[in-house]
Amino acid sequence: MKNHPLQFLLDQNKMWAAGMTQRDPEFFKKLSQQQAPDYLWIGCADSRVPANEIVGLLPGEMFVHRNVANQVPHTDMNLLCVLQYAVEILKVKHVIVCGHYGCGGVRAALLDNRDYGLLDNWLRLIKDIALEHETELNTISDPLKRADRLCELNVERQVANLCHTAIVQNAWNRGQPVQVHGWIYGVGDGIIKDLGIAIKKQREIPEVYRIKPET
Repeated sequence: MKNHPLQFLLDQNKMWAAGMTQRDPEFFKKLSQQQAPDYLWIGCADSRVPANEIVGLLPGEMFVHRNVANQVPHTDMNLLCVLQYAVEILKVKHVIVCGHYGCGGVRAALLDNRDYGLLDNWLRLIKDIALEHETELNTISDPLKRADRLCELNVERQVANLCHTAIVQNAWNRGQPVQVHGWIYGVGDGIIKDLGIAIKKQREIPEVYRIKPET
């Protein structure tokens, strides 16, 4: 189609596919036959944080879900369906929540009281985290550094939310090896920071959230 406004993307796709085939003539044949990733990535929809690319993985090696500010609400059926498919069907071994410094969603929630319409309902989840950690956050004078700390706290909360789901806990109760991790990415330097969170057993979460194994 002449004058297609996205023709350059279609052209680049052809060049990319040709390059992949040149490196491995069987790549797309093998890719089409199965999907067996070890990782589920839950990240921000920010265009600067491409999941596979920043960890050096090829298509087929990571299952991905992205939304504004890498949230894990218990009412998000989209996310929960992705999580269930990844854990129960694909049998991923690692679920990674990866936030990033300079997150626009986090900054909007913490530093800006504008009316964002429907988005306000989503940002409210981050505001709740900010209020819970208000004392700590108020000790940080630089507003951007304060927001970056909230980015870290947000990742911690979403890791907890994942571990509180029946999907993850039922996997643990079945003896399935699933670990949940919390990371954060530096847009300014391209480096991922491990926040030191790696939960792999039900006893590592507060008792009030634990679901009894099926009998």
